[in-house]
Amino acid sequence: MQAEGKKVTFTRIFILGAGAIGSIIGTALSKEIDVTLIGNKSHVDVVNSQGLTISGDIKGTFQINAETHIRKIPSGTLIFLSTKAYDSEKAIAGINTLLRKETVIVVLQNGLGNEVAIRRIVNGKCKVLRAVTGMAAEFFKAGHVRYWKGETVIERDPAGIDIAQTMNSCGLETSVTERFKEKLWTKAAVNSVVNPLTAIFRVRNCEIVAKSLAPVRHQIVRECIDVGRKEGVVLQDRLEKKVDNEIGSYKNYSSMYQDVIKGKKTEIDFLNGKIVELGRKNHVPTPVNETMYNLVKYLEEKNEVSRHN
Repeated sequence: MQAEGKKVTFTRIFILGAGAIGSIIGTALSKEIDVTLIGNKSHVDVVNSQGLTISGDIKGTFQINAETHIRKIPSGTLIFLSTKAYDSEKAIAGINTLLRKETVIVVLQNGLGNEVAIRRIVNGKCKVLRAVTGMAAEFFKAGHVRYWKGETVIERDPAGIDIAQTMNSCGLETSVTERFKEKLWTKAAVNSVVNPLTAIFRVRNCEIVAKSLAPVRHQIVRECIDVGRKEGVVLQDRLEKKVDNEIGSYKNYSSMYQDVIKGKKTEIDFLNGKIVELGRKNHVPTPVNETMYNLVKYLEEKNEVSRHN
């Protein structure tokens, strides 16, 4: 494996945007490397005073350092960017002057095109890699996360290979692939089905695998396939069936469901909204994705109204 490039040695990891998934990854990696979770104050305060409590496929209360900001980036630093997609540019802009040439940023978020924006901000100052994960987590209370294991995939790169090896050694199933765009678009198709439907109907992920919703699920996926093809990404045959099978095993509440019930902004612009945007660019109709987008936007507006009443 190391023939592909010089081994990268990381001595410090920041989880920038330590919500549900970020907190899990940081806790697992802290077995071998100095890790700091960067999150909101309520979460940070509980983690520092009481530890991070994890249930599900990892169980226990773990002591891990947590802060609200990155103040210094030492040599040999790896940063997992796991903020909400809409916060990513602001998060990286806030540490841009601290980045070093050997710093590596792994963009681990929902959506399409996130890494492009980060590379534009970084402007060659350091390496930026993209990853997607099949892990799932619920984060309803500061300092407490429920976790379901799943594979993380990183785009192929010497640093990506080393990161994957480290994650595997810490119990996080991880691989690298040269067909990363296919993995990214497949994940986006899954999320474009799961997130809006669970947020709209307020149900667990597995509950949307109902016969009555099959035409909606499948058309969302077909539109993703059609737009992806125009973007140079060929997704696998019978992807609709694969998505149905995958969703059927998900017992968690989606991140968008969690955002909606908390009255927070969602990542709909980076999922169905991105499919609509790219569809317009390529003259591909995306009526069902556009409907999902508009329905979730209504939920965001409704939450915004409630907050001001």
